[in-house]
Amino acid sequence: MRRSRNPVRYMVATLALMISSCEPGANLPNLQTPAASGGYRLGNGDQVRVITFGEQTLTGQFSIDDGGMIALPLLGPMPADGLTTHALADEISTALRARKLIADPSVVVEVATYRPIYVLGEVQHPGQFPYRPHMTMLTAVALAGGFTPRAVESRASVVRFAGDRTVEGRLDRESQLAPGDVVTIFERNF
Repeated sequence: MRRSRNPVRYMVATLALMISSCEPGANLPNLQTPAASGGYRLGNGDQVRVITFGEQTLTGQFSIDDGGMIALPLLGPMPADGLTTHALADEISTALRARKLIADPSVVVEVATYRPIYVLGEVQHPGQFPYRPHMTMLTAVALAGGFTPRAVESRASVVRFAGDRTVEGRLDRESQLAPGDVVTIFERNF
């Protein structure tokens, strides 16, 4: 910082810099928007609808368990964690062909229910909420009843589960969330 010729202005600028570095979340890195390339990746807690055309017994809604597996009739448990819906449909088709259950299966997988998000901290009603694609920090706060009077409204922290690791970072109001995110709204320093 360049020293001003006016000592009062210099003190005010120095004090403002010191205060901003003490703000909640100032030490957290900005978290990037979830990658949209390649499509949505399934994870434990998601529910998917599997449609096997012409086969009612192989059509239904299924949950991905804590181990990342989906249990399908006639096929048993299959890995689903980290796959896109298209990739899971291909895996199911391949398994049906390999076991000679259906010669030419036509399978579609779609997300029926996404993993929830969690909103904590300075909101009216903290808790678990359903995720919707393209959800932002601000829409999550709206689901949680809005900010409390003590809330920092411009940014929040988030813990995101990325595969086998967790990442913590800072979000702004328009940052997009990912399913399973844990968002904490900061309390203002008075």
